[in-house]
Amino acid sequence: MVKLRLKRCGRKQRATIVAIDVRCRREGRDLRKVGFYDPINNQTHLNVPAILSFLERGAQPTGTVHDISKKAGVFTQLSLNQTKFY
Repeated sequence: MVKLRLKRCGRKQRATIVAIDVRCRREGRDLRKVGFYDPINNQTHLNVPAILSFLERGAQPTGTVHDISKKAGVFTQLSLNQTKFY
């Protein structure tokens, strides 16, 4: 199973949003980097098409990543991409 979660990396241990396998540790090998989050300046830089493709294939975001994505409006774009047939 794939999760979208935060990963600390870099000189100042910045938060990076990555797609990672559940069995890997937090600092382990990620599948793809999909964004950055800076809580001090309250800035987010997201690769929305990559996030949407992972979510459509069944990836589950963690609580923090879900909140960050919700503020950025990713889930409204996800609902627009999905067509429901009844």
